[in-house]
Amino acid sequence: MIPILRDTVAADLPAITAIYADEVLHGTATFELVPPDEAEMASRLAGVRALDLPWLTAELDGAVIGYAYLSPFRLRPAYRYCVELSVYLAPEARGRGIGRALMQALIDRARVMGLRHLVGAIGDSANTASIALHKAAGFREAGVWRETGWKFDRWIDVVLMQLDLTPDGRPPEGEGLRL
Repeated sequence: MIPILRDTVAADLPAITAIYADEVLHGTATFELVPPDEAEMASRLAGVRALDLPWLTAELDGAVIGYAYLSPFRLRPAYRYCVELSVYLAPEARGRGIGRALMQALIDRARVMGLRHLVGAIGDSANTASIALHKAAGFREAGVWRETGWKFDRWIDVVLMQLDLTPDGRPPEGEGLRL
């Protein structure tokens, strides 16, 4: 089956909260140690939407199986053309092309918005699936923050990847994010 990708709605928040909680408790894509509750996830969604950035949900057979969103890279005006891309999938949705579909939908939206760079901060240099996913979407490695996170009784790297949407370096079109 092909998943439906759509803008996230409030009814998606219980499933989104559960997907993220699983990653907090069992994965290294986030360095949070305590899963946020549904109210906190609603606040995060509202924060992304307040900047007119997309937050998408992947749905398959009526069930939410993943989500992805763009968020500010940094909250300084000079960074207004650069956003961070985040993708989270339910365990049963991994390896099925759903993360790639979500990522591509966000890349397409970022281009339409006139953004310049997308950044991926991948928790754990051993997360070869996420690194490969980013590379397949055109991201290149921009660096590694070595042993910056302590989780699961070990130090974890952060791999930084970047996609340049306007590699010719021309001046930006539009105003970027309102930071």
